Amino acid sequence: MNTLDQKINTHFAGLVVRKDLVKTVKGNAIVPTYVLEYLLGQYCATSDDASIQTGIETVKEILRKHYVHRNEAGLVRSNIREKGRYKVIDKISVALNDKSDAYEAEFSNLGIKKVLVDSGTIKTHPKLLVGGVWCIADIEYEFKEEKSAVPWILSTLKPIQLSHFDFEGYVEARKQFTTDEWIDLLIQSIGFNPEMFGKRSKLTQLVRLIPYCERNYNLIELGPKGTGKSHIYSEFSPHGILISGGEVTVPKLFVSNASGKIGLVGYWDVVAFDEFAGKQKRVDKALVDIMKNYMANKSFSRGVETLGAEASMVFVGNTRHTVPYMLKHSDLFDELPEKFYDSAFLDRIHFYAPGWEVDIIRGEMFSNGYGFVVDYLAEILRSMRNHDYSDRYQEHFSLSPDISTRDRDGVNKTFSGLMKILFPQGGASKEEIEELLQFSIEGRKRVKDQLMRIDSTYPKVHFAYTDVSGQSRTVTTLEEEAYPHLYNEMIGDGDGDGKVAQVESGELDFPESSSNAVSLALLVVKEQHLTFQENQRGVSYDSLFGSYLSGASRIVLTDPYIRLFYQVRNLMEFIETVVKNKPMEEEVAVHVITTEDDFKGDQQKEYFEKIEESCIAAGIAFTWEFDGTATIHARHIESDNGWKILLDRGLDIFQHYEMNDTFTFNNRLQQFRPCKAFEVTFIKSR
Repeated sequence: MNTLDQKINTHFAGLVVRKDLVKTVKGNAIVPTYVLEYLLGQYCATSDDASIQTGIETVKEILRKHYVHRNEAGLVRSNIREKGRYKVIDKISVALNDKSDAYEAEFSNLGIKKVLVDSGTIKTHPKLLVGGVWCIADIEYEFKEEKSAVPWILSTLKPIQLSHFDFEGYVEARKQFTTDEWIDLLIQSIGFNPEMFGKRSKLTQLVRLIPYCERNYNLIELGPKGTGKSHIYSEFSPHGILISGGEVTVPKLFVSNASGKIGLVGYWDVVAFDEFAGKQKRVDKALVDIMKNYMANKSFSRGVETLGAEASMVFVGNTRHTVPYMLKHSDLFDELPEKFYDSAFLDRIHFYAPGWEVDIIRGEMFSNGYGFVVDYLAEILRSMRNHDYSDRYQEHFSLSPDISTRDRDGVNKTFSGLMKILFPQGGASKEEIEELLQFSIEGRKRVKDQLMRIDSTYPKVHFAYTDVSGQSRTVTTLEEEAYPHLYNEMIGDGDGDGKVAQVESGELDFPESSSNAVSLALLVVKEQHLTFQENQRGVSYDSLFGSYLSGASRIVLTDPYIRLFYQVRNLMEFIETVVKNKPMEEEVAVHVITTEDDFKGDQQKEYFEKIEESCIAAGIAFTWEFDGTATIHARHIESDNGWKILLDRGLDIFQHYEMNDTFTFNNRLQQFRPCKAFEVTFIKSR
């Protein structure tokens, strides 16, 4: 175990589990993660290897004997008949049979129906009536002569979820972790390796948890398929339900006028709509109208009666086009079904999570470290729905008066959710509060900026905040930073059909962007300082350095960290940029000053020798030296054409990507890779 895993096991003993164990025990069982981790939490919530191995075998045995696979349902039914009583793990839903005035259960995988359930069980576990709940149940078999009699008897039923927890203990234990350690613990709890994500990407993952800890929170995430958008809503918590966006009806979601039965929003903390995108999907206009009222007012009507609920609404769907394509031709809501492509509906959304910033899930992204048993974390998040942290920034900052009440609500609810997740104990620094406030504002701004494209009657809003000294800071979205020429040029024509029109110069007073739009061409050669945000795309060595290296005959790169394979690969790609920007008939000397790896110095030298050999054919004289004084810290490039380039991260500006996948553009072209946050300064040295 690393230091963090040791710390996790010390302060949350018995409440955490090694995350790679889920795959070990799951096999071909189609069962939610929280069900598996419930069992792992019973037998494997320890750091002792021997106990873990024993626990794994126990859990596997429980699943083998009691989890019902649909293709083995007949065998399980036979076991119940032969033994008279048998324990099963299955998803159980209950309905009221008004003809017999009895509650009847249906077992999803076992394939049995009309199993009688007593009223006391329903009062204790009302979610059985809506959507179904994974349970451990004892089933008995008693054959009766009557034709209509059902031989199956439900003896005991226990939903798979935590029965109690110590919230104060959770808060006290949180105080033992730094903010970065806590974020990494939460990312590992979700199941991912935090080393594979930057800070901004981690926050994007954690935003997905806000609906569980914030009442009536409306979140949308659209992006490429395969990024894990729906995972948290289907497998992370027993308090959320994931439904297909095309399968929901007004009675199922809200209330049935015929029976008076409350729908999903009355029983679940989170109702998530999967596959929400798709222009051709048929949607009931009445559903959209009632959803608009519910998302704005937390209430819905049944005849003359008005009912309230606390369920958060989440909409996840896939996009077919890139962000610049959508910005040029339509807007970032363009993929939605026509009935949901409604400015009044979209204005109710508190946060638009940029799904295009989330990497497609790869095998190496999963964690083998320790994280909370997800059922424990789910109960913690649920308990925090009773708290309000939305005012925690007001000691240091105030929102611009230009921000409307609805925009302000969106910002406040997102900020409150993030504070609950990251700082349940309080004590966040001013800088940490500001980071979360900026992120919260950006998510709401993304919604509002797209609404202005759809309907030009929406007034422009200056999304900014002011600190106690009176200094105002404007917030921009990352896509605004990356594509200002597309982001600020178009707006809706007001007819609500999503058409776009060119904006005349001076017609809109957008805040000046601090973007570095270097993806389209080489930088203009001048002294300048550029700042890039995490997850920004469109950046390459060619666009950053090409113009400044043109005409140089000698280039010296100083970087103490060119040791590991990916760092040496960065160096090779930098040399490729040098080759592209020199005449074929000329030669350029490239000299590298770095430090020798203490443990793999021989391999490091071998890498450099291969580069040297390869460079000869391209007209590059490659040399290197190891600085033995251990005094080099600054990273910079100097060329004999008079330019010095200061690099706070050296060449290490890209986030991790799959280097061995020949068929991904992240591997082939730098401009498709998300960046780390970095700065670069160009100085005229002579």
